[in-house]
Amino acid sequence: MVFSSLKFIFIFLPVFMIAYSLPAIGLKDDPKTATQYRNFVIFAGSVLFYSFGVKKPVYILLFLLTVMLNFIVAQFIENSRYLRKLWLTFGVLFNFWWLIFFKYWSFGTENINHFFHQSFTVKDIILPIGISFYTFQNVSYIIDVYRKKAKAEKNLVNYGAYISMFPQLIAGPIVTFDHVAKELRSRTHTIQKVEDGLKTFTIGLGYKVLIANQIGGLWSDISAIGYESISSKLAWLGIFAYSFQLYFDFCGYSLMAIGLGRIMGFELPRNFDHPYMSLTMTEFWRRWHMTLGSWFKDYIYIPLGGNRKGDGRMVFNMLIVWLFTGLWHGASWNFVLWGLVLFLIIMSEKFWTGKVLNKVKPLGHLYMLLIIPLTWLLFAITDFHELGIYFKRLIPFLPQKTYAVMENDYVEYWTKYWKYFALGLLFSTRIPEFIYKKMKNSIITALALLAVFWMAVYCMVKGLDDPFMYFRF
Repeated sequence: MVFSSLKFIFIFLPVFMIAYSLPAIGLKDDPKTATQYRNFVIFAGSVLFYSFGVKKPVYILLFLLTVMLNFIVAQFIENSRYLRKLWLTFGVLFNFWWLIFFKYWSFGTENINHFFHQSFTVKDIILPIGISFYTFQNVSYIIDVYRKKAKAEKNLVNYGAYISMFPQLIAGPIVTFDHVAKELRSRTHTIQKVEDGLKTFTIGLGYKVLIANQIGGLWSDISAIGYESISSKLAWLGIFAYSFQLYFDFCGYSLMAIGLGRIMGFELPRNFDHPYMSLTMTEFWRRWHMTLGSWFKDYIYIPLGGNRKGDGRMVFNMLIVWLFTGLWHGASWNFVLWGLVLFLIIMSEKFWTGKVLNKVKPLGHLYMLLIIPLTWLLFAITDFHELGIYFKRLIPFLPQKTYAVMENDYVEYWTKYWKYFALGLLFSTRIPEFIYKKMKNSIITALALLAVFWMAVYCMVKGLDDPFMYFRF
């Protein structure tokens, strides 16, 4: 089940909110009990939500096992005098073992067979949905308890609500425990929060259904045609379309998650800050998937030494971070290459090009206009042979095989998709956000968002909705 589905919007969410709102009727004078009841509803409802998406029922038991074990391990870390590091090591290994097994076992076995001429059996292991995200949250929690940055949660329901909270369970934002610890114990619910949450959810729904899904049709069309049969101009249109699709798909999901969290009284962290307006790739990755970037900074980069031990060690630490970033996104060599390319670009900006790009803004924007879609190309195509074909289509003066290509094929697709490019470009800027903040409480904004909601519903009824792209990561 995804947020941009009729079942979620018209069945799951209303039933969940009715159950969640019951304390407003019967427990007005007992806020502590009301909060505990609501946390239980979040925990139970989120496990139910998760069960609609998993391929195997045993994955629900695995999820609950990870919740229980990390809850217990944190108690031992906090209360042990001499074995704290041992318990932390056990907890980290336990969490990452499952992520490695489900996400990387087949990839590792295939490469061992290839490079060492072995014949180990490669099993087709189905990846449990959301495991990359809830693994990172569990690990950050026990590390923060070990660092004494957070106190171990004594209530299993509260911890279960934190890890399983369905708005952020499947695809983030990655929420650290200290960010929501106070709200798990006591939070306020107001009509204003519900209204703000519904508005944010609707904006995210519009991003996903009305922009990402629609412009994503161009990338699907190109994939169906075959990369070898498209012109250079259509190839560029396609990779720009993919760039917009990825951004509005994931940003839309994050906004829906933040909106749902606000309805329930939580302030989930912002995950995107107009990254396509960046002047450098360094700035871009401070604005894109910000909670993932913060996680790698706090739990990988800084523990490795950060930039405290000289430039050489800093470069090495950054290399490790970007290798992990690539592999986190997928068990495939194209993601490793993607991470390495980003590392090289960011290091070149730090030591050579960054100052000029930040100072000469038109040059910075032109640079990013080219570099963003080229890096997403490495992200989008997992097969290196197909990747090579597409790259040559982008740069037609490179030597390439002769294929039947309609040189004006881009005209038809530009005519069909230009309005979605225009929307993508506009909503990549701060202009709509600026206008929204100025007119947030006006009747015009309410009517506009109502129109967005029902247009999105119409698209969903017509089958013009797709699963979120980041679910597979």
